[in-house]
Amino acid sequence: MLFLSNCLIASEDSPALIPAHVLVENGRIKAIGNGLTKPDQAREIDAKGRILMPAMFDAHVHFREPGFEAKENIASGARAAINGGVTGIVMMPNTSPALDNPATIRTVLEAGRATPITVLTSGCITKGRHGKELAAIDGMRNLGVKMLTDDGDSVYDPAVLYRAMLYSKEFGMFFASHCEVPEIAGLRALTEGPTAFRLGIKGSPACAEEIIIDRDIRLAHATGAHIHIQHVSSALGMETIRWWKDRGDVKVTAEVAPHHLLFSEDDIGDFDTNYKMNPPLRTKLDNAKLLEGLKQGVFDLIATDHAPHTAFEKSQDFVSAPNGVTGLETALISLYHYYVHSNVFGWDLVVKRYSAEPRRFMGLEPVPIAEGKPAEFLLFNPEGSTTFTADYMQSRSQNTPFINQTLRGSIDLVVKDGTILLER
Repeated sequence: MLFLSNCLIASEDSPALIPAHVLVENGRIKAIGNGLTKPDQAREIDAKGRILMPAMFDAHVHFREPGFEAKENIASGARAAINGGVTGIVMMPNTSPALDNPATIRTVLEAGRATPITVLTSGCITKGRHGKELAAIDGMRNLGVKMLTDDGDSVYDPAVLYRAMLYSKEFGMFFASHCEVPEIAGLRALTEGPTAFRLGIKGSPACAEEIIIDRDIRLAHATGAHIHIQHVSSALGMETIRWWKDRGDVKVTAEVAPHHLLFSEDDIGDFDTNYKMNPPLRTKLDNAKLLEGLKQGVFDLIATDHAPHTAFEKSQDFVSAPNGVTGLETALISLYHYYVHSNVFGWDLVVKRYSAEPRRFMGLEPVPIAEGKPAEFLLFNPEGSTTFTADYMQSRSQNTPFINQTLRGSIDLVVKDGTILLER
């Protein structure tokens, strides 16, 4: 039994924080109220001044297993998730071998079950992510796979994607699109604009992303499939999604990553590869527009696109270094530091877009702080601070713009099914 006294409870339904005591017993929330008394056998945690909220769920992460375990594996990725207040994730399938068949899917799911968090995985649309022949979709579906994506690449041939949509929608599966025309995107090192010109690197124009956003939504409209647009970085791309949503005759969802809200091409400085990602950082205007889209509900999810790389890989020159930043350990705290603390938006948006909706998106029940619900929550200290040192980070990789920075807020407790996974 666990008794959390003097909590401030956050929910997706209201910006107000509700003061109450919370009693946890047998892995579930047994009672909530100001008049509760601590049972003798319960352990008490005084949460005064701290915020109790549902644990986060990240629907877009790269755990790199199998094939790239030097960057991350499922066990280390789970530890990183817990460190960031995340108790459930969806792995992307761009591993080696790719997650395009039941045998490989079964292996990663078994590894996921050995961790304390919920580990789900997506599956490839095409064999080897080569964009030509459909993967073993039905076999993956039988193992519970719901999301199909060739993440890291667009399906080059629209006829292949069209055929996949017609086939798989009957199984209740949906498609997630990394949107990019490679011939236009080019090196994909950074966005086309003044920073690319200053650094002498050919930039990647936003239209490379925007064209495929529209193409893939049109294919979903034609087939009746559900399409999810990943890591949107462009204001015009977001407006395309808004336009289709307003029509109301296609099932389209979309996600935004914290780094595309927080950083722009101006932050790259002199070839800092911690700011190199795909899609690349765009402009400050894009940042502002994406933030408004998040607040207005154009984006259904916040997802980090957690993409670990080794220090050796990221120490290469800017063009040669791989794309991607880690995000699981920094997302919640950075959202608080930059937005919640300054009242740009409230905890209700964070809980809705980074906890409740991602779970619904994957067919799971949310985990609100409510009587009878599973005890799957975190305790956040708004008066604390966190310094993202290499010792603090639990990921095998620390390729993040936040390395060695101190931000407001700390995650003091993470609980899943009544079990304490992290306590500071």
